[in-house]
Amino acid sequence: MTRATARRRVVRLRGTERTPRPDALAAEEPLEIRVGGQPLTVTMRTPGHDFDLVAGFLVGEGLLHRREQLTALRYCAGTDEAGANTYNVVDATVREPDAPPLSAQRNLLTTSACGLCGRDTVEAVRTQVRFKPGDDPLTVRPELLYRLPDALRAAQRAFDSTGGLHAAGLFTAAGELLCAREDVGRHNAVDKVIGWALREDRLPLTGHLLLVSGRASFELTQKAALAGLPLLAAVSAPSSLAADLAEELGLTLVGFLRGEGANVYTRADRVLTD
Repeated sequence: MTRATARRRVVRLRGTERTPRPDALAAEEPLEIRVGGQPLTVTMRTPGHDFDLVAGFLVGEGLLHRREQLTALRYCAGTDEAGANTYNVVDATVREPDAPPLSAQRNLLTTSACGLCGRDTVEAVRTQVRFKPGDDPLTVRPELLYRLPDALRAAQRAFDSTGGLHAAGLFTAAGELLCAREDVGRHNAVDKVIGWALREDRLPLTGHLLLVSGRASFELTQKAALAGLPLLAAVSAPSSLAADLAEELGLTLVGFLRGEGANVYTRADRVLTD
């Protein structure tokens, strides 16, 4: 059985005193993702909700956008020294994929763009976004946004014992937390949330909000847009390319969401103030 945490003996230092004690660490293991039996990628992740992770990754790569396209998910054979299944290989069966993976296109663009890959990558993502975040009528009050970090933090069970996991949370327009996931990788946490939504047949995520516990990178903005989310919020800073992509697609990007304050980088009209 996979676990999100692992135990290890440590020596705790407090001033000049040292005390041996057990400590909890965030578990990290590789996961190979295959599509139709063919290897696609390997990601380092915290075991747990692996099927959600794979489903969300495929959405974020532009391969699929509805539940019916994902016909099967299964663990492949892989054993440790004791002969037990490692649960570190997942094969997805996809019907009528939308396009080749964006990661493959991005590698090509990076090679051929000669320093302009950022602009080309934004264009590549824009052409694969089937939903239209810019048309979403969602509006929120600042007070609702300010409540989200505490709600997500309360759902971070593994973080309480390890202090070493990122989190992502999917909220309704009324601030109800629908799904929270943790992982050593911020991208994996988002994939797990979006994969849950796909498998629950909730895409596109019109009228929903996504909160991430770290910064908002280009990749996270890409994943949010491909899932049809109109608002992405982060407790830390966004990158410049994340803001460019959000502006291009009409997605509201919120950063530094802490206490009773935040910065709104794009589509601030969705955040209503008196």
